[in-house]
Amino acid sequence: MTATLDAVTFGEPMAMFYANEAGSLDEVRSFTKALAGAETNVSAGLARLGLRAGLVTKLGEDAFGKFIASALRQEGIDTQNVMFTKDHSTGMLIKSKVTSGDPEVEYFRKHSAASTLSIADFNEAYFSGARHLHFTGISVALSPECRDFARHARQFMKKAGKTVSFDPNLRPKLWPDTQTMVEAINEASEGCDWLLPGIHEGKILTGYTSPEDIASFYLDRGTSLVIIKLGTEGAYYKSADAEGYVKRFRVEHVVDTVGAGDGFAAGVISALLEGLPLAEAVKRGNALGALAVMSAGDMDGYPTRAELESFLLSASTN
Repeated sequence: MTATLDAVTFGEPMAMFYANEAGSLDEVRSFTKALAGAETNVSAGLARLGLRAGLVTKLGEDAFGKFIASALRQEGIDTQNVMFTKDHSTGMLIKSKVTSGDPEVEYFRKHSAASTLSIADFNEAYFSGARHLHFTGISVALSPECRDFARHARQFMKKAGKTVSFDPNLRPKLWPDTQTMVEAINEASEGCDWLLPGIHEGKILTGYTSPEDIASFYLDRGTSLVIIKLGTEGAYYKSADAEGYVKRFRVEHVVDTVGAGDGFAAGVISALLEGLPLAEAVKRGNALGALAVMSAGDMDGYPTRAELESFLLSASTN
């Protein structure tokens, strides 16, 4: 079957309201509405670079659901497998504005429409039409049904000979305890081709502290490539026959850190699907991560192909 999508993902897109002024969320009076969600961010990042990306999800038949569906289409994301339900509402969040550090975020997603995604919703033809599957630990955490969907999707794509990438994207508040989270996330990583944890996530998930040891832990479990985000230190990658560090790009002023990891994933995935060498793929990931933290919205800084090329020509690493 000829692939109609370069990549497919699934999860929970949300309506986001981010503050237009600094301060505690209970005191802020003005917000801007935008699209949010880890898998949504990755899909948007891929689409802006010219790749064909599809998102599978469930939305409520409400104003937020209508907004999200429209916003996804405007981003160029394929929505053929976006489903609607009358029985559950669409998730949303509010986010503070900060002058440094991470913003305050409050989620309203319990029993959301997306959390009811189950194996019964799995469309084999749609997934068969994609070259690659990307998913995150957030989808795995939403509900037992979503966890089953994630396992089924991963196994289906691997059996079909497709590549699979996984970003642990740990959200401890979505889990009953740390042990349950670690076991479920590590189970979800099994059989994945490309694993994209952050260094702090890697420490929690493996018990190791160095990027080299964290990567080896997952390589020994069958992962083909591990790329570890190191924040201001750039990133580290390791496969069976290659490893190395890639420097970050210089960022003069960090506006908002949310969305940087998803931008990194979009950069890496797009580059690997295009056949770029590992070091170049990680460099592109670092570039999208840097661009992401220089804007207020989760995905506002994600570039088009022309904008990425311009940034790579002018930016410096350190």
